[in-house]
Amino acid sequence: MTDLDIFRAVLQRKDGNTVTTAIEELSASDLPDGDVTVAVDYSTINYKDGMVLKGTPGLVRNYPHVPGIDFSGTVTASDNPDYSAGDKVVLTGWRVGEAHWGGYGQMARVKGDWLVPLPDGLDGRQAMAIGTAGFTAMLAVMALEDHGLTPDRGDVLVTGAAGGVGSVAVAILGSLGYSVVAGTGRPETHDYLTRLGATAMISRQELETPPKGPLSSERWAGAIDNVGGPILGNLLASMMYHGSCAAVGLAASPKLQATVLPFLLRGVNLLGIDSVMCPKPRRLAAWARLAKELPIEKLEEISSVATLDDLPKLADDILAGKVKGRVIIDVNA
Repeated sequence: MTDLDIFRAVLQRKDGNTVTTAIEELSASDLPDGDVTVAVDYSTINYKDGMVLKGTPGLVRNYPHVPGIDFSGTVTASDNPDYSAGDKVVLTGWRVGEAHWGGYGQMARVKGDWLVPLPDGLDGRQAMAIGTAGFTAMLAVMALEDHGLTPDRGDVLVTGAAGGVGSVAVAILGSLGYSVVAGTGRPETHDYLTRLGATAMISRQELETPPKGPLSSERWAGAIDNVGGPILGNLLASMMYHGSCAAVGLAASPKLQATVLPFLLRGVNLLGIDSVMCPKPRRLAAWARLAKELPIEKLEEISSVATLDDLPKLADDILAGKVKGRVIIDVNA
């Protein structure tokens, strides 16, 4: 992009209860307050992006609005001492794309404290192949390790394994030497998940089948759950002694259907993972590990590229559980 004064962006407007979404031309003066302006190269699509694009009530309070909770790009202007024009940066979280204009445009203006430098070893496209989903997956792995998970403990379950968080989680765990069991309702993704590092598969139907009692046989040394609802309750009942489950999503339901017995009798840990307001030191540590421990060839296997024009269909697909891996949005294409 050469003309930074006029740029294309996905703009949402609200009239009464109706939210409309269209690609429009905006000027730099339209951008919200912030101390760093960025020429955006890439964004991506996450489950929450799909919700925002479909106008799900309660997420966006102020219109007009530019969605997109992730972006990578180059600083064009900065009043923040940590950044200068020309710096390569990445943004995930901080309710950008929800409470603040996001990355579905060729320019963005944000608080510099929300940014991190583009990690060594990654380019902007690769950073968005990771995005919030991959960042969340690494935070989950780190939390499990903090609570004693090691490759020799036993099988690690990843539910919703073919989605964005799940795909990166499988790839990271596999590269670290864990025995990864991929939970998915899409049999057509089995070969894909095996290439990423899964050693076995388990069907959604089996995961949804309730145990005969409040506890079942010890099966999982660790778990990363993307779906919530009955599956989360069921897997907690089958965690090994002192096993840990990192809860990262609610694609099936926000409700937890469980008893306290796994916690009291087996010392099971249920770990909540928040990638939105994650403190900067942990954020930087996660990105450094992603750059080092997520194999680039697996990242390429996970990712595909789309444009701003593709977002309406992608929103439908991601909410329906039809998006495999990570979709990078080239905002300048």
